[in-house]
Amino acid sequence: MKEAFRHVDVDGYVEAKRVTVLNIIRDCLDAMLHPSVRYDALTSARHRAFMAPRLLGSLAAFAAFPVYLAMRGAPTALEVVAFAWLIAPILLSYFLSRTGRYESAQIMSSLAVACLVMMVAIFTGGIASFAAIWLVVVPIEAALSASRRIVTAASAIALACVVALVAMTALDWLPPSEAGASHLVFMTFGIASATLYAAGLAFGAESLARTSVSLLNVEEDRYRLLATHMSDVISRHRPNGTVQFISPAVETLVGVQPQRLFGHGLFDRVHVADRPAYLTALSDAARGGEARSVEFRLRRDGARGEAGDFIWVEMRCRPLEVGADRSAPANAETEVVAVLRDVTDRKLQQQALEEARIETERADASKTRFLATMSHELRTPLNAIIGFSEMIAQEDALMLDAARRQEYARLINDSGQHLLSVVNGILDMSKLESGSFELAPEPFAPRPALINCCNLLALKASDNGVDLITDAPKDLPEINGDPRAFRQILLNLVSNAIKFTERGGNVTVTAGVEASFLVVRVRDTGVGIAADDLARIGDPFFQAGETYHQRRHEGTGLGLSIVKSLVSMHGGEMQVQSRVGEGTNVTVALPLDYVPPQAAPSNITPLNITSAASRSASSGTVHQVKKSA
Repeated sequence: MKEAFRHVDVDGYVEAKRVTVLNIIRDCLDAMLHPSVRYDALTSARHRAFMAPRLLGSLAAFAAFPVYLAMRGAPTALEVVAFAWLIAPILLSYFLSRTGRYESAQIMSSLAVACLVMMVAIFTGGIASFAAIWLVVVPIEAALSASRRIVTAASAIALACVVALVAMTALDWLPPSEAGASHLVFMTFGIASATLYAAGLAFGAESLARTSVSLLNVEEDRYRLLATHMSDVISRHRPNGTVQFISPAVETLVGVQPQRLFGHGLFDRVHVADRPAYLTALSDAARGGEARSVEFRLRRDGARGEAGDFIWVEMRCRPLEVGADRSAPANAETEVVAVLRDVTDRKLQQQALEEARIETERADASKTRFLATMSHELRTPLNAIIGFSEMIAQEDALMLDAARRQEYARLINDSGQHLLSVVNGILDMSKLESGSFELAPEPFAPRPALINCCNLLALKASDNGVDLITDAPKDLPEINGDPRAFRQILLNLVSNAIKFTERGGNVTVTAGVEASFLVVRVRDTGVGIAADDLARIGDPFFQAGETYHQRRHEGTGLGLSIVKSLVSMHGGEMQVQSRVGEGTNVTVALPLDYVPPQAAPSNITPLNITSAASRSASSGTVHQVKKSA
């Protein structure tokens, strides 16, 4: 057991010692780096790979020099020069450490090595010298720089030295070479040193490769992490929209894996109406070289893979920079990098703001129209009241008889009643909108109320040249509701129908029971309502465009709005069916037994009066107001 622990302790000590030595060497090299490259990992690795073999090789050679002298004896002049050259790598490392000029240091190193090899080769046999093999080291050493210019310069220096040695050997310009044991020792030492130097270069190359791979992995992990956790989607396209790459965030955006969108998968999900804008933005970015932005709808899959709703996305695209993709051929088409972002919430807010703006404009238009109409509605009866009262006050001067005074008094009364009805309509509408209008339900017979309302309006219909037809069965049952509201509904509907029916037309009022509802229909042959205005029928102070131009001095636009509110308060339904030039058909369905909302049962089935109305009119545009909850 003790031997086992001892073995482990020794191995751990050796490993720790080795790591410590490597760390010391690395720290020394880092201390020598120029400040401009200390924060660039790859450039720092190249500088360390340049200095490490030169410094270590030179120091090792200097350490071995005494051993060489012991074996060789007194050195020759050539040997002294060769060993003196070992100071050059140290000076080059110092130059790089002080200036940071990597290319200059590499070229000077190549020149220094070539000069040493030339000197040794000239005195040891020329091109046949053992030292000539060192010329191979020159371009190999330059290859570590990853610079084509340095490799080209080093290769040119090595080739020039080879040509010079070949020429000197062929022309017999070489001095006599040394022979014997001293030459053998020198050759052995030279080959060994060349091998060690080449080994140092190999380790430097391996270190550079490992550093490069490590940096690439770190960068790849960093960008993969960013692409994975970004809420925006990064994609790469061809100008025709084909997806080359898309980040994993697209799975959160549209609910589908990125692999399924390669090719035309993303294009197939773009809304058909937005596809031209999508392709135009990509092609313009590729062709114009500028960033483009486009918004379009994109189909999102549901949780179970079924087709879901469309979402709004914003795509900002720009051309892929030339040279960014080094694997692509030089004549390849320009690709586009795009960033997609979900802007559905923003679009909904914009739509809400636009709807609010339109609604505000409608309210302003309604207010303007209401003021224009109300000014006439109030001024006309007031002028009549003031005018005729002044005439009665001056009856002696005007010599008015009793019949004329009675006529003027009747006109004043009619104008006052009209003015009162206008004010009452405004007050009723105000109460309905504020929720302070309360129904007073009680049992009553609808037929007498209907006949009475039609009789009240018969004179108005006769004056306008309109036939008023009433069809109410005698067996209509009693209903439970507010009789005053019921009368107001009928008066407003029939009065509107008479008002907007041309002379010679007719207005028909019918009543009947369908299911548990009393259904009243008022049909006229008047000017009708345009389809665009039909949807707004029932809005306060709104008057249809066609009607408003023809009858702009009649009515306040409150009639149908009051009817709509009163019907809804009764839990009923109102439907308007009309076509311009063909008349209007208004159908109102009221429950026979009105139940207040707090006491209403939840299983009441509303009457569908659409089919019922279609039986009374063969064609036209339909607008139905659902009963309130």
